[in-house]
Amino acid sequence: MATEETAGGARKATKSKLFEFLVHGVRPGMPSGARMPHQGAPMGPPGPPFGGSPAVRPGLPAPVMEPSRKRPAPSQQVQQQQNVQNRARNAKRRKMADKILPQRIRELVPESQAYMDLLAFERKLDQTIMRKRVDIQEALKRPMKQKRKLRLYISNTFNPAKPDADDSDGSIASWELRVEGKLLDDPGKLKRKFSSFFKSLVIELDKDLYGPDNHLVEWHRTPTTQETDGFQVKRPGDVSVRCTLLLMLDYQPPQFKLDPRLARLLGIHTQTRSCIIQALWQYVKTNKLQDSHDKEYINCDKYFQQIFDCPRLKFSEIPQRLTNLLLPPDPIVINHVISVDPNDQKKTACYDIDVEVEDPLKSQMSSFLLSTANQQEIASLDNKVGQPHKKDSQSQLPKMTFKIHETIESINQLKIQRDFMLSFSRDPKGYIQDWLKSQSRDLKLMTDVVGNPEEERRAEFYHEPWSQEAVSRYFYSKIQQRRQELEQALAVRNT
Repeated sequence: MATEETAGGARKATKSKLFEFLVHGVRPGMPSGARMPHQGAPMGPPGPPFGGSPAVRPGLPAPVMEPSRKRPAPSQQVQQQQNVQNRARNAKRRKMADKILPQRIRELVPESQAYMDLLAFERKLDQTIMRKRVDIQEALKRPMKQKRKLRLYISNTFNPAKPDADDSDGSIASWELRVEGKLLDDPGKLKRKFSSFFKSLVIELDKDLYGPDNHLVEWHRTPTTQETDGFQVKRPGDVSVRCTLLLMLDYQPPQFKLDPRLARLLGIHTQTRSCIIQALWQYVKTNKLQDSHDKEYINCDKYFQQIFDCPRLKFSEIPQRLTNLLLPPDPIVINHVISVDPNDQKKTACYDIDVEVEDPLKSQMSSFLLSTANQQEIASLDNKVGQPHKKDSQSQLPKMTFKIHETIESINQLKIQRDFMLSFSRDPKGYIQDWLKSQSRDLKLMTDVVGNPEEERRAEFYHEPWSQEAVSRYFYSKIQQRRQELEQALAVRNT
């Protein structure tokens, strides 16, 4: 009995070696990574493709082979790049789709529909916020102006002459004119300076009193101008002086005064260039001046012909033709008397001027777009799964939100385990067989095993026609190997 078992073991060992040689081309004594040539290849001398190492192009390094897998091993740099890409891919993987419960779980737990409703509401809320952000961005591209009242204060003081004064300034009578102002009901936290509303200020004094070279006081805005809350003008004199103030508002965007004919046609006196072009287009549409055959041209009526001096023109030419029809806006003219009456030490005149200021809502909209606190908080809630949060002690909502992905993954794992247990309980034998087949396929993929082990265990597999050719190749390679060894030995002996 022992003899039969020993013989059976020897036959199994021999069959195993023959199977390894016939299927994988591995002969006894060969390294595990080596293989026989392709089964259909013709017989020939050793060397590629029949034996030896594969051909390598001159100048190129030989590929490094992993012992477990017959393919080039990635270099360290490539491996680092792959690790970085994997980390980035894992970071992007936590999206809305990762939060969805599978349909099977929803059928098993009907209460989970409330969670899906919350996800749908969250998606709808995100879409609404994104749409509102786009609307705000479009609104910020257009000028948002408000008309406000700028109250202008014009006052003057008189300093009579003092004969006993030591300095020359006190011995001569003089007056001082002040021009100041403020914005009424200014809700802004940063108060605008008075000079920021104007492009230029000119004070014209009486030419007969101060001469042609000293009767003008001018201030014009420059890129380096420092804003101020008011202007002061001091001059010697002991008589009342008539003066004229010319204030040129600083319009943003710039405004223009229309030619009188164009102003009568459109009913606009001073406006921005875009509003003027829009009014012209509205006039063209209202009076049907656009050519019916060629929409690019406008057939001028008698008023257009008087203004543009042509019977027909393109609408794209209007902005260029408007250049000669737009003039600088008229300044604000204020006539004032500088009083030197001793009984009227401080005489003040007030004027209200309409000015355009930025809508306070625009700054709030801009700050809303620039603020990333909400986005960062939402991203942290979505990405930092399971990490503690400073609000955890006050509210459980951030903590629960942190664990959404973790909980969904746990539910999916539990469902896989449940399906495994249910399938095993229904048909243990069939399930184990299917599971073994699946594991066998996975093992073959991981180890690069070629062939079908189930068929290779049977004797019929070795009675195929190719087995004779494989045996012949094996003996041929053995003879060639022995021949090379003898040649090397003789060469060493001869030397």
